[in-house]
Amino acid sequence: MISWRQSGDKRHVTASKSSCIAGVLFLVGLLFLPSVSAHAQAPEDTKQPLNVGVWISAPFVMKKDDGYTGMAILLWEALAEELGLEYEYKEYPTVRSLVDATASGETDIAVTNLTITRNRALRIDFTQPWYDAGLRVMIDGDRRSGFRDVVAGLADAGFLRAYFWLVGIIIVASFLLTLFDRRFNPDFPKRWRDGVAESFYTVMSVATSGRPPSRKNLFGWIGRMWQGVWLICGIAVIAYVTSTVTSVMTTLSLTNQISGLSDLPGKTVGVFDGSVAEEFIEQTGIEHISYSGMDTAAEALLGDDIAAVVGDAPVLEYYTRLSKDESYEVVGKIFNPDKYGFALPLNSALTKPLTLSLLSLKETGKVEELRNEYFSSGH
Repeated sequence: MISWRQSGDKRHVTASKSSCIAGVLFLVGLLFLPSVSAHAQAPEDTKQPLNVGVWISAPFVMKKDDGYTGMAILLWEALAEELGLEYEYKEYPTVRSLVDATASGETDIAVTNLTITRNRALRIDFTQPWYDAGLRVMIDGDRRSGFRDVVAGLADAGFLRAYFWLVGIIIVASFLLTLFDRRFNPDFPKRWRDGVAESFYTVMSVATSGRPPSRKNLFGWIGRMWQGVWLICGIAVIAYVTSTVTSVMTTLSLTNQISGLSDLPGKTVGVFDGSVAEEFIEQTGIEHISYSGMDTAAEALLGDDIAAVVGDAPVLEYYTRLSKDESYEVVGKIFNPDKYGFALPLNSALTKPLTLSLLSLKETGKVEELRNEYFSSGH
């Protein structure tokens, strides 16, 4: 009897302990449940908009008062709308800084006229190409052999020094002729200023036309012989001046004329920092200066800091049409053909969805519609 009661007490104690443990576990579970539930919903509640990096390059990316526009911007916004993506723009000063930001993950997608290259593809992902382009050359159409260029060319060739000697000889000859006529020609003006003016006119007539004005022959056949020598000197002066100026102008015409890539060696050209044009020009060994964007490069071109700008053909062509008051010209054929695409960090989860949506917009004609909007002949 006593044994049974003891056994029952033991079972009772065991059951009580089990109930206590179960209760504690239940309470702990209630405490952790809100935390687990909140953790499961956290990604949805803290979802951040995409960082979209842009680089100003008309007509693909252009800044306006309330944001950005351009072919690349409108195409990206169409893709974002189709995929239901939220985003915010961040502007970068150069294409190099935009590529670096994308490679580091600072930017989720790069939107501009970004050329797809092997070196870039090692660092970042690209979507399906959406534009075919290439490089061309932009020059200042008014950069011809002007007066200042001719004078500089004459100075470089040493001809200006010879011209100064000729001027000195003309001045000395005028005074000597004045002294001669005052001594032997009774009809010569008596006042010095009138006499010097008359002699200077005679000398300049010989020097510029090879013919002296009508003069009185004071010494018979000797005088005629002397006048003949003057004529030979005048013709020689005319021939020398004409030949030297023509030579310099021809040289300037040949050296200043740029009609394409083959005329760039020996000149300094402008490119955009971090661009495909910069890489290409570096490989050719042509001297170059890198600029942050189109405006600074175009200003340097007009200021004679560079001989030409090498850049993406559609960008140069659009800028030329936009700047009708300036003398820009895009010359030569397209070289180094390439394609544009949107860029993302390596292994981005957005690469495939964006590519599929981009292909869809191509099939529906949206991409071609945007292209015509910015590059049609009437734009």
